[in-house]
Amino acid sequence: MTTVSILGSTGSIGRQTLDVCRDLNIEVNAICAAKNIDLLESQAREFNVKLVSVYDKTLYGELKKRLADTKMCVMCGQEGNLAVAEFEGSQTVITAMSGMIGLLPTVAAVKASKRIGLANKETLVCAGHIIMPLAKEYHAQIIPVDSEHSAIFQCLNGRAGNRIRKILLTASGGPFYGKNKAELENVTKEDALRHPNWSMGSKITIDSATLMNKGLEMIEAKWLFDTDIDDIEVLVHRESIIHSAVEFDDNSVIAQLGVPQMYLPIKYALTYPKRVASASHKLSLVGKTLHFDSPDRDTFRCLDLAVFASKLGGFYPTIMNAANEQAVALFLHDKIKFLEIADIIEKSINGIKYTADTADLNAVIEADRITRRFVLNMVGE
Repeated sequence: MTTVSILGSTGSIGRQTLDVCRDLNIEVNAICAAKNIDLLESQAREFNVKLVSVYDKTLYGELKKRLADTKMCVMCGQEGNLAVAEFEGSQTVITAMSGMIGLLPTVAAVKASKRIGLANKETLVCAGHIIMPLAKEYHAQIIPVDSEHSAIFQCLNGRAGNRIRKILLTASGGPFYGKNKAELENVTKEDALRHPNWSMGSKITIDSATLMNKGLEMIEAKWLFDTDIDDIEVLVHRESIIHSAVEFDDNSVIAQLGVPQMYLPIKYALTYPKRVASASHKLSLVGKTLHFDSPDRDTFRCLDLAVFASKLGGFYPTIMNAANEQAVALFLHDKIKFLEIADIIEKSINGIKYTADTADLNAVIEADRITRRFVLNMVGE
């Protein structure tokens, strides 16, 4: 069984990763979080980790004081994140951080030749052209944790060199499926956070409501599976039972099915290539009906904006991603309306001109910074 470090242990994916580790008695050696030191301390003690870090440096003293009775190494800031990613005693790193903050720790894990359970979308959206060649160079295995990419990964096991015709990326449709722009004009964050099937963090739940999550996942799939973005089709599947599928040249379609919970894809990433038995999270198809539809791209414009940015290439995926992150944060703080998220992304893609070496990680990070400032200026913040 593998040994594990977790980047972002107090978030939704991080907590569920620890559930799997608890159930399977997997050794957890290093964890980090942004600022929730109450939960972070509890996790560190339960799993008796060797290294624990908090990103918010103002909380370092308090965390160190609380853990003074242990032999744990306590760190903070990005230095701590990198130390968790590189921790020598862990074979696998789960990248459960949300946002661009997860980019450099993921690079560190790659260069340390870790197996990486990738749950951080922004890493490949903004720097897939850097990460994938690095992973090959350092023999780092990347196993997707997102349910959709895990499904595709599983469908491609046994591919035997056969060509993929199309990747079918499923979407729940979010809480606003079937609504038009007029009906979405005055929806609240509380409305947007009521996802019908999945329990997730607030940012990804809003991305699901705008369908931006599918745009990000299309870009991820492009890099993970070395395919053209035009060969990825999004299908709305409200039941969230089929997590994605692959169509081959002979018209065969292979799909992966499961209950709509992250436990199973996380477990698969931790135990791959083995499938470890579990008494829970069973799927019964008795009485189930599966439906599929095309997404409403006119109402949910974020999907095509992500595809547009991907096709432009260069720093545009980073600009698109940063504009979305900043716009979602503004929406969650009641600064903008729901439909303005797409407007802000479009204006950022069209309005920001940034040229530098796209192979330079610092340039990617700078493009992200410039975009966030652009968005805040746009809305008068």
